[in-house]
Amino acid sequence: MSLVSPAENGIRPTARSKGAAYPARVVKLMIYAGAAAADASGTRTGGVPLTPPEFEWPRCRECEGPMQFLAQICLADADPGSAGLLSVFMCQNEPGLCEEWHAAAGGNSAFVFGSDATRAAPVPDDGVTLLDETSAIGFVQIEGDDYLGARGRWARETGRSGPEVLGQLGGRPAWLQNDETPDCGVCDQPMSFVVQLEEGHDYRTSANFGGGGCGYGFRCRSCGDAAFLWQR
Repeated sequence: MSLVSPAENGIRPTARSKGAAYPARVVKLMIYAGAAAADASGTRTGGVPLTPPEFEWPRCRECEGPMQFLAQICLADADPGSAGLLSVFMCQNEPGLCEEWHAAAGGNSAFVFGSDATRAAPVPDDGVTLLDETSAIGFVQIEGDDYLGARGRWARETGRSGPEVLGQLGGRPAWLQNDETPDCGVCDQPMSFVVQLEEGHDYRTSANFGGGGCGYGFRCRSCGDAAFLWQR
C-alpha cells in the first residue's frame, strides 16, 4: 500500500527546537487498514504467502507439523531501495510445546523471497496454517524517541485504539526483554531489523506471541538469510 501521511491520520507534526543539532527520529507505524484479499501483494498480515514456484511450506523441527503463516513484508516498505518480500511462519500446532519464540530452535521460519514470489503457495491440509483474518496495512510516520512512544501518541491523537497499530517497519526494535538480535546463519554477522509485529487488532483473529507479546523479523542484507523471534 502507499504511504499514508501523518496529516491524513490526524497527527500533528512534533515541533522541533530551533537550532537543534539532530533531526527528530521518525517511527514508521503499521496501521490496520481493513480486510485484504488472501493473496494480496505487498505488506499484510495473514492470508496465503506469495512464494517462488519451488517453495515448500515449512514444518516445525519439533512436532513436524506445518507452520502457521503470519505475515509478508515488502522490503521496500521497510528499507526504500530494497526489493523482495520477508515472509514469516510460526508453529501453532497442539499441544503447543514447540519453542516457536526462539530464532534458531526450529519452531518458526522466515524467508526472503525475490521478484519471482508471485504465486499463492499451496496450503497443507493438516495442522494450523493460517490466521483467521487477512489484514491490509497502511503506514504513518511519526516523530518520536521510540516505537512504544510513537504508538501511544498515534492512539491519543487519532482517538483510535492502540491495537490498530500492527507494528513498525525499519528503525530500531523496541525489545520487551533483552536485545536478541540474531546472527546470520551464513556469515555470522548481526542481522538487520525489518519489522516488529503486534499480535493483531482483534484477539479472535490475532497471532499468538504469548499474549501481549511482539514478534521481530530480521534479514541479512549480504546473504539473504532471515530470522524471526518473539518476546513477551
